[in-house]
Amino acid sequence: MRRFEPDATAHAEERARLKEIIRRLSFKDNVEIKLASGRTSNFYFNLKPTMLDAVGAHLLGLLVGERVAALGGELVGGLEMGAVPLATAVATESGRSAHPISAFFVRKQAKEHGTRALIEGLPPGATLAGRRVVVLEDVTTTGGSALKAVEVVLADGAEVAGVVTIVDREEGAEATFAAANVTFSPLFRGGEFRR
Repeated sequence: MRRFEPDATAHAEERARLKEIIRRLSFKDNVEIKLASGRTSNFYFNLKPTMLDAVGAHLLGLLVGERVAALGGELVGGLEMGAVPLATAVATESGRSAHPISAFFVRKQAKEHGTRALIEGLPPGATLAGRRVVVLEDVTTTGGSALKAVEVVLADGAEVAGVVTIVDREEGAEATFAAANVTFSPLFRGGEFRR
């Protein structure tokens, strides 16, 4: 496992703009909140307002897409719901480039009707077999949610190039991915937003 962080000077202005959007729309400090991991925290990220903001989505598509491309990803996706707008932003932004990256998402559980697939967004009959994918996540605490998506795509035959997250809360994810031998690449670390 390696931590993957591209040149910090590339897209420095865009990164600064995105950080300010996250701080304004998606970050709260001095609160008491229960996280998906079950832990309690005094700071909180809800990245959905940033991912659904027009400028936020554009910047995320650009910056996350850059990391996905550097990791050699052919497809991006992750666990519903957090990864869906992020994967869509990357796919949309990359569609303007010479190397488009399509998206998929992983259901938390298969639907009881239709194809009953855990992986959605692929053309009929297609699988991830032999494809190099990057798993996306909005906020990573321990890494457990992203690891569930990794397990599902591996079971479908994919090669996992890495996990890219918008914000790593710095509460164990790096160790989780190291133990699973998965490259981990956060755009931001939680400490960057704490004053």
